[in-house]
Amino acid sequence: MDLPTTSRRQARRDAMVILYQHDITGAGLSGLYANLKEDTGHPPDAFTREEVEAVLASRGEIDASIDAGSKGWPAHRLAALERNILRLAVYEITRRDDIPLEVSIDEAVALAKRYCSREAGTLVNGILGKIAEEARK
Repeated sequence: MDLPTTSRRQARRDAMVILYQHDITGAGLSGLYANLKEDTGHPPDAFTREEVEAVLASRGEIDASIDAGSKGWPAHRLAALERNILRLAVYEITRRDDIPLEVSIDEAVALAKRYCSREAGTLVNGILGKIAEEARK
């Protein structure tokens, strides 16, 4: 039996939740993947797992990019949810040639507006705009 696949939008949302929970609790990925399945009724798909594992593997470099793109607001000072939304988008912008920069930015802003605040959407957009400029060079 084939498992249903999720949209990339849903996969990013799932990745955001897993990264946020990992950031807050330090829990292992296998437990967080199981929690996602229990909470949503579906296991994380391959895209979700790839995004989560890649972000965690390069978190230091990603956070350095966030620090450079956000004057006065280094990654460790950002709220955990905004920080992990940014981490996902920065990973995509800097390491995924198969995803257009604009898509990564739009998806991150949408997540921030939906799960944080309108102001968070503006913050995320500004930081990612600076990072995307650097990535284009």
